[in-house]
Amino acid sequence: MKNKCTITNKIREHRFFASEMTQQQLAEKTGVSRQTIIAIEAGKYSPSLELAFKIAYAFDVKIDQVFSFQMESDQND
Repeated sequence: MKNKCTITNKIREHRFFASEMTQQQLAEKTGVSRQTIIAIEAGKYSPSLELAFKIAYAFDVKIDQVFSFQMESDQND
């Protein structure tokens, strides 16, 4: 039996409510490239735990208000 992990985020929503913060501004606040923020926001890349906390801190919210984690079991295996 395999488990599939899914991490989703609400970065775009938080950027909107943070005075339309740009991806570049968030990148500068968290010390990564704009391309990294784009990839995380699109769900193509999962951030390190440290970066996830930095992103939440940039929005002044708890980490679980930005990121959510779901574990799904594959019953076919």
